[in-house]
Amino acid sequence: YARDAGVDDFVSLLPHLGWGEWEEFYRVAERPDEIGLDRPFYPQRPGGAKREHLVEGLGVTAFGDLRRVCEWERKGQRAAAPLFWTLGPQQVGKAAISGWRDMLAPALRDPTLDVALWPFDGSLSRLLRPGRIVVAETYPAVYYQRLGLATPVKKRQLAYRSAAWGALQAWMRCREIEATAALVEIGKAGFGEEVGGEDGFDAVVGLLGMLDVVLGGRPEGTPADERVRRVEGWILGRPWEQAPGEPEDAPDA
Repeated sequence: YARDAGVDDFVSLLPHLGWGEWEEFYRVAERPDEIGLDRPFYPQRPGGAKREHLVEGLGVTAFGDLRRVCEWERKGQRAAAPLFWTLGPQQVGKAAISGWRDMLAPALRDPTLDVALWPFDGSLSRLLRPGRIVVAETYPAVYYQRLGLATPVKKRQLAYRSAAWGALQAWMRCREIEATAALVEIGKAGFGEEVGGEDGFDAVVGLLGMLDVVLGGRPEGTPADERVRRVEGWILGRPWEQAPGEPEDAPDA
């Protein structure tokens, strides 16, 4: 997609998305004929939407061609949903829109903020300094085993999340990380009984995985491929291991 759209640097592009020639970028396509390089997210809502529509609309050969390298299946982790697909429980497209449009792009345009994006702007050792905001992508499944969580991870079950909090606390104690009273309370309660408790659980897992890297517990995993560093990005703490080829598609649900 990036090649066909003429994109060779994500950070330079990001502040311009939603403006000028990229004005339609964040408008999720409602019909197949609305999909294009300047409007790549699809579908706006369920009902007749097919993966083939996105494949044809963006001019790629297969659905898997839209995955970044860090989203390929490996080491028992199924392939992630491609960024531009916005349907099903695995999709992240609409969250990406909110993150890019409402947070990252305004921050990059704000001259009063010192913001850097890992790995696009360099390694953590180069980027981290007082007063700077460094933004990195996390993927909780990368950290489950490292944090001592029992497998299989059943994050949708309240009982599992409550029990898992003990493992997370043990991991934090070993690294002298102190949880706030509010976090301890919600952790003991399994991150809430309401729908969405699993999101709070994964948010904490993502945070601890990030701290593990920052505190030197695991390498940051900077990708060796310059194109990946400049265009696709990477998941913090995921080892760089470019796969020889794209695996078969995993189901969305």
